Amino acid sequence: MTGKAHIEAPAMTDNAQIIDRALGRIVAGYVFPQRAEEVDRAIRARLATGAYDALGGAALCEAVTAHLQEVCPDRHLRLLWQDEPRSTEPEDDDAGRAFLALLREQNQGIRRVEQLDGNIGCLDIRWIADAGEGARAIGAAMELVAGTLALILDLRECRGGSPAGAAMWCSYFFPDDQVHLNDFYHRATDSTRQFWTLSQLPAPRYLGRPVYVLTSATTFSGGEDVAYTLQALGRAELVGETTGGGAHPTERHPVTAHITVTVPTARTINAVTGTNWEGVGVRPDRAVAADKALETAYQEAIRRLA
Repeated sequence: MTGKAHIEAPAMTDNAQIIDRALGRIVAGYVFPQRAEEVDRAIRARLATGAYDALGGAALCEAVTAHLQEVCPDRHLRLLWQDEPRSTEPEDDDAGRAFLALLREQNQGIRRVEQLDGNIGCLDIRWIADAGEGARAIGAAMELVAGTLALILDLRECRGGSPAGAAMWCSYFFPDDQVHLNDFYHRATDSTRQFWTLSQLPAPRYLGRPVYVLTSATTFSGGEDVAYTLQALGRAELVGETTGGGAHPTERHPVTAHITVTVPTARTINAVTGTNWEGVGVRPDRAVAADKALETAYQEAIRRLA
């Protein structure tokens, strides 16, 4: 008696397994399902040609990220390499806790509070803190500039943070809780969360005075949220460079102990423009080199006050 020979499928290489797992997360969670399918096809086609065979570690992550963003220009869609190994168990994922710990170490993202000559306040903000843990620090910073005649928010080195924290920062520049800031659409639940200005804040609101926001090509994600929202609502003048262009809230998933895939699972919809800054960045009202932005904004504030 004869039978058909059993033919085993060829074993996947390590790189193929890594890419397969990452693509699985992207297809399952990316905020635009059709784009996720396009990404999946394009990356698998490159994999089949051996494009990643000679790569490993950080080089593999950089190559795959470049190809992901070539198909889908989303700055949050990435493979990240970390030298220190991390758990791959979902229940051990501590990205949120790690970010909160980073914020605690860095004064909730507030690097510097200054009173410049002419009674002009300046806040150097490097991260947008969580609205819960960061509320007291944000309030303390705003308390220190409450008596100034104009305010400069320096977001040139702000690399991201919490959407709720961005809404808290913006709330200080409006009189009440009646200003609709933006919405976040979440693919997983097919639901939309609205963000409005807050009714209660731990420090005085900053009303009736000029506000300038400094930006650079480094300004990203949560920093862009604050800049874009204040600009769209006509509450601040932006000075500096066009920002990085990352508007989609993102989840991180471990692929290996050293590789994480970041998947944008939601999108921001500004209440004024009906869109966001994804892929194009936030364009300043006054375009100058980032290292000239502070002096430019300061001189403009002095002229305006005079």
